[in-house]
Amino acid sequence: MKIDVTTLDGKKGGSVDLDEAVFGQEPRKDILHRMVRYQLAKRQAGTHQTQERGDVSKTTKRIGRQKGGGTARHGNGSVSQFRGGAKAHGPRSRSHAHELPKKVRKMALRHALSAKQGAGELIVVDSLTMKDAKTSALRAQLEKMGVKNALFVGGNEIDTAFARSARNIPNVDVLPSQGANVYDILKRHTLVLSTEAVEQLQERLK
Repeated sequence: MKIDVTTLDGKKGGSVDLDEAVFGQEPRKDILHRMVRYQLAKRQAGTHQTQERGDVSKTTKRIGRQKGGGTARHGNGSVSQFRGGAKAHGPRSRSHAHELPKKVRKMALRHALSAKQGAGELIVVDSLTMKDAKTSALRAQLEKMGVKNALFVGGNEIDTAFARSARNIPNVDVLPSQGANVYDILKRHTLVLSTEAVEQLQERLK
């Protein structure tokens, strides 16, 4: 399939062929959901932890008499019922990451790209470069393009001036082609790819 190429100034810049195998799939919500869960699980620090019975330093002397005290029979002050006691079955430090086959991860990225293409939320530009790092200049260009919430994906290296111009604009993210991922693509309303990024993504996902 063909898609028009524009410039950052909103002018026509020709067209580019999109591979049907990468941009023409029928998106599967279950695959996209599995990939987003996989990414978010890997991002979790897993450092949450509370003190359990073995972590609390309290006396092990009996609280009261076994019988006749008029209260429940407690043999240790470190239980969760008492002030300063431990948390029963509390969270422990662990990794939340889980496995997902590489084939499924590649499939999910193809489906995310296809979802943007199918929804008309994909824009291809000739290049992501600017002469000077000026946020006001880039903001004006985005207004001409009608872009307010977008992920920009460039080639292997992002132009320094463009990256600096974009970092102060809310709801705008910039990534190199090798950093393109399902979560960041779906998080933004519009996906903007450079022609170099299109070539590299198609080569990567064939």
